[in-house]
Amino acid sequence: MSAAPSYIRPEPPPIPGMRLLRPEVQELKFTLHRKLLDKINMEALGATDERRVRQEVQQALLMLIDGEPALLNALEREQIASQVLDEIFGLGPLECLFEDPTISDILVNGARTVYVERAGLLELTKLQFRDDQHLMRIIERIVSKVGRRVDESNPMVDARLLDGSRVNAIIPPLAVDGPLLSIRRFSKDKLSPKDLVEKRAISSAMMQLLESAVKARLNIVIVGGTGAGKTTLLNALSAFIPPNERIITIEDAAELQLKQPHVARLETRPANIEGQGAIRQRQLLINSLRMRPDRIVIGEVRGEEALDMLQAMNTGHDGSLTTIHANSPREAVSRLEVMVSMANSGMQMTSIRQQIASSIHLFVQAARLSDGSRRVTSVTEVSGMEGSVITLQEIFVMEKLGLNQEGKVIGRFRANGIRPRFVEKMIAQGISLPAQIFEEDVPI
Repeated sequence: MSAAPSYIRPEPPPIPGMRLLRPEVQELKFTLHRKLLDKINMEALGATDERRVRQEVQQALLMLIDGEPALLNALEREQIASQVLDEIFGLGPLECLFEDPTISDILVNGARTVYVERAGLLELTKLQFRDDQHLMRIIERIVSKVGRRVDESNPMVDARLLDGSRVNAIIPPLAVDGPLLSIRRFSKDKLSPKDLVEKRAISSAMMQLLESAVKARLNIVIVGGTGAGKTTLLNALSAFIPPNERIITIEDAAELQLKQPHVARLETRPANIEGQGAIRQRQLLINSLRMRPDRIVIGEVRGEEALDMLQAMNTGHDGSLTTIHANSPREAVSRLEVMVSMANSGMQMTSIRQQIASSIHLFVQAARLSDGSRRVTSVTEVSGMEGSVITLQEIFVMEKLGLNQEGKVIGRFRANGIRPRFVEKMIAQGISLPAQIFEEDVPI
């Protein structure tokens, strides 16, 4: 029988801080947890310094452990103390996952199933909650820290944690098999354009073209599916915006980390418990036009704000950047048409397409491949209109040629030999590109 390919992990690599206890020790941990909660007054401790509270609770817990007749070795004693403190002050079984910087997603499918994503691949962990009630307590603790609530009357919640992570929870009756929790983590150290080239997520010629496009104030839309690396690429391209420009960022959940000195960050607000007070991206975008922006960067365009974005791009706010959820540039055009229609502007489809064609210069396609790697697979120019159809021409493409023995995608970055029309606009602004970048053919 042949061995499994090396890229398939039969056993998940160890997670820092993950501690699995013997079943009897696990039961003792739950017993001690209950006793500790009966013994201490958490409300009274809430007015005390957090570090001091933790120390006092830890001392009370160690006294309870010492009073147990069960035989525990030193390591088990330490593990019980640490895990009970995680239950009281942290995120219970999930706490150790936040110690691993390689984990990008935490996906909890009920009390007994916890997945993580590392390097673009999903892995099943050995972590479990005791039952659905245990998982619900952790979810309630997570959302309450950001001023939200989740219950039968409000069974879905989407929020941003204090560390920037994005959390989504959905509970019964909407979640049929128990509470579901999804946490998207974001690296504190964002990848630079140089990092992306070195990781072969994009070719040097592609990056050189995009750098010139940003500096020449072309309007760029990054296209991709879930987890394709759109926000990472948007962050990287924003590094080319000159430091003397005023940038307004608009996001549903603040993830962008621009390094320029003059950045004003705006974030939408969900409705309150009564369903009132929501502030949508369209409202922020309209307001941003009164804030004297040099550039507007929208984390992701997904609704009626598309009309205002296109109008802004076309009326003096050029050099804008955004992302859109789509699987190809052509599909992105179709989605923009639908989004503009949602704004109830009364525009005919031909007028909408003319607006798109005159506003957007470049679509940059990002994708997550079968081996988990994320790459730029296409750079496409919006070249105008032919009749009532928006015309696109692909300048660069990543061709997939197969898989190697390790299951890694092999292919090449290739230029199509097309000199984009917007090169003339670059030249007018004193930005020139060497002709050879449009003849690139680089294996990956």
